[in-house]
Amino acid sequence: MRPRLTIASGNPIKVAEIEAMLAPLNMDVQLQPSDLDVEETGSTYLENATLKAVAAAGRTNGWALADDSGLEVDSLHGAPGLYSARYAEGNDAKIKRLLNALGGTPYRSACFRSTMVLSAPDGTCVASSEGVSWGEILHAPAYAGGGFESLLWIREAGCSYGAMNPAQLSRLGSRGKAARALAPDLRTHLRLL
Repeated sequence: MRPRLTIASGNPIKVAEIEAMLAPLNMDVQLQPSDLDVEETGSTYLENATLKAVAAAGRTNGWALADDSGLEVDSLHGAPGLYSARYAEGNDAKIKRLLNALGGTPYRSACFRSTMVLSAPDGTCVASSEGVSWGEILHAPAYAGGGFESLLWIREAGCSYGAMNPAQLSRLGSRGKAARALAPDLRTHLRLL
């Protein structure tokens, strides 16, 4: 029987992205229970990811993986960072606020930072990892309707973060880097061949 891993997220796009990155591992991946809603009260990505992983493990009595991530802009001292999801109401407002905060500065280096946590069925966090994807903030979104991912230009990919294909996301994306770093721990703890 293949081991089962719950992705502690209610966002089906995020779950599909993580599932694709973990596809080489021989396990079944599932969404967290639809009524599970964890308040992110931590002061770091690691604390928030841990809260989500432990809650999902407790509810499913199984292995759970959670991540927390954000956009960090160097010239804004790392903002919006941990508060990226709550930076403003809606993507358009978030982009407008960020671009206004940056103004005309030429210093536009930024990164997406993701932290992943693996929780055992008993709620013990047994492993964590971090991935960072560096780029620079464009003066306008690369495409309409996106969020912060439409603003961060990734030089190695030759496109914005949000325009990267699945292979690029797995190799260059912050979540992909975190997933690759966590893969050895997943293999060990879930006894994957």
